[in-house]
Amino acid sequence: MSKPLLIAGRSFDSRLFLGTGKFPSPESMRSALEASGTQIVTVALRRVDLSGQKDPFANILEFIDPKRYLILPNTSGAMNAAEAVRLARLAAAAGLPKWIKLEIHPDPRYLLPDPIETFEAAKQLVAEGFVVLPYINADPVLAKRLQEIGTATVMPLGSPIGSHRGLQTRDQIRIIIEQATVPIIVDAGIGAPSHAAEAMELGADAVLVNTAIAVASDPSRMAIAFRDAVTAGRTAYELGLGETIDHASPTSPLTAFLN
Repeated sequence: MSKPLLIAGRSFDSRLFLGTGKFPSPESMRSALEASGTQIVTVALRRVDLSGQKDPFANILEFIDPKRYLILPNTSGAMNAAEAVRLARLAAAAGLPKWIKLEIHPDPRYLLPDPIETFEAAKQLVAEGFVVLPYINADPVLAKRLQEIGTATVMPLGSPIGSHRGLQTRDQIRIIIEQATVPIIVDAGIGAPSHAAEAMELGADAVLVNTAIAVASDPSRMAIAFRDAVTAGRTAYELGLGETIDHASPTSPLTAFLN
């Protein structure tokens, strides 16, 4: 059995994080969360009612049991460090966990994370006592710098958000994992269970999936598929995959008994 995932001193049995956007209904989201076995759920703060006025158009938190899941607010939509820090403070003031998935992507077409603003926001939020999980491009140098200032994880992208292209940054992710001192969570672009398994086989500590599950014809069944893929990939990594070679190697070696 795999060891638990440890983040900032907290233990998790599931290595599959789920996002909450794009589901056809809050009820289908709730069912998919349950089917996935996840324990960490990310929620975009712009979709949450932080006013306490029970806004019926921003009631997503009513469908997520805080006793069952760690709610991980994210700063998606922030254009710079100042906006991200403000969102994080608002979430904490509203009673959400002082954990934050830090996302800053000012480019509306590709949604690629801004490395400079992300680093500045991470530095400030860590100083304020937040558990910071920064979403970044697969940049090994930035990943090291973020770990050095005290982020709880690093979350490199596999490919652009919602693109379903899989691990186009595989080589960089491998370096980030090799140099890691905190858990590495592959985030964005994971469009198939096989992509999730591949990330886990590389040695990622977890993956975050949203669109591929949310837009499936049956989100709950797709959540189960991703759950099983993450488990299989992690098991394969822990046991060790066979070495690749450039020639055939017979499974039943020839002997002289036919001669």
